[in-house]
Amino acid sequence: MQVMIVACITQANDLDRGNTLTLEQETQPAVTGRALVNRYLDAFYLGDFETARLVLAEDFSFRGPFIEVTGLGSFLTSADGLRRICKGHRLLRQWEDDNEVLSVYEVQIETPTGAGAVTMSEWHIVRNDQLVSALVLFDTASFRALVPAT
Repeated sequence: MQVMIVACITQANDLDRGNTLTLEQETQPAVTGRALVNRYLDAFYLGDFETARLVLAEDFSFRGPFIEVTGLGSFLTSADGLRRICKGHRLLRQWEDDNEVLSVYEVQIETPTGAGAVTMSEWHIVRNDQLVSALVLFDTASFRALVPAT
């Protein structure tokens, strides 16, 4: 709310100085945490790490059943094997509270062993229009049925 008030005061001061606002300035909403998370999930689960990296902080930290890592480069390197087997996701439910977003979704996986969906839950923390951390939970047995350990 404070940011909105400051933005309105700044815009009012600009108008007092004879400046005009464009329609884009008047209607451009702030990016929500939910929008950032969805952009990330869409890109990540289609293997588009270049787009996914645009919303991740350099010090992004990730914790899941198989790995815990800090740093954007380390995270993307650790997840590289998923590019070949993840074929998208389907969002089932999502909640946003302040700078936290919790998503429940199904990931479509295709491997030589088989194809199917694995239900996952992911909790993201958002700061300065970037995702700074993620905690992923899922049934490892259903994942391993499609992706055997090597």
